[in-house]
Amino acid sequence: MPTEVALLESPALRAERMGRVDALDKVKALVMLPDGIHLRTEDVARYFEVSTATLKRLTDRHQRELTENGMRTLRGADLRVFHSDMLSLWKGDGPEGYPQAATQLRLYTRRTVLNVAMLLRDSDIARCVRTCLLDAEEELRVSYASLDRRVAQVEGCLAGVGSVLQELGPVLGRMSSRLDVLDRKLDVTHQVVGAVSVRLAEVSQDIARLDACLDDVARRVRDLGRRTSG
Repeated sequence: MPTEVALLESPALRAERMGRVDALDKVKALVMLPDGIHLRTEDVARYFEVSTATLKRLTDRHQRELTENGMRTLRGADLRVFHSDMLSLWKGDGPEGYPQAATQLRLYTRRTVLNVAMLLRDSDIARCVRTCLLDAEEELRVSYASLDRRVAQVEGCLAGVGSVLQELGPVLGRMSSRLDVLDRKLDVTHQVVGAVSVRLAEVSQDIARLDACLDDVARRVRDLGRRTSG
């Protein structure tokens, strides 16, 4: 994990953390211009509790890096158009309350302010922002480590399940074979039961015919007895 000194010295480390503008509001509220996007030099200096001269020296020294991260200077027609746009959004007590630069205006975005926080050495607010960045990064690193351990545990469980399934494979194969044998035996049993059922039906019919024959014999014997008696 990088240190605060490394963050102050390394443009590459600062570039990796340019998306963490939320760290600014965690330390202190930013006062934006009416468009909610830009700040002036005075606003940024007030945020970091340093003089505008200190901030200007820093921005002049790191102008290329800060420009890449949203800083720009307006003059002439661009400045007049910008002020016109800001006045249309101004909610103060009349247009005279809106602060207008006379000849030029240096503008910052949240991204630029975060860049300044990672460059400004003599500001307690800037140090707090850097600490917030590094602490959040450490929390994220710990979370990733915890997640990695949990994933490793799940992978270990899955590996155990795999070995159990490998052991169950032959057992399941043998059970499947035995079930197939049972199915065949049941088929044979069904066939035998079917044949027995047919045979029982035939026997029932034979018994019914035999009963009829016996009834006929009994009737003839009674008739014969009556004729003999007469």
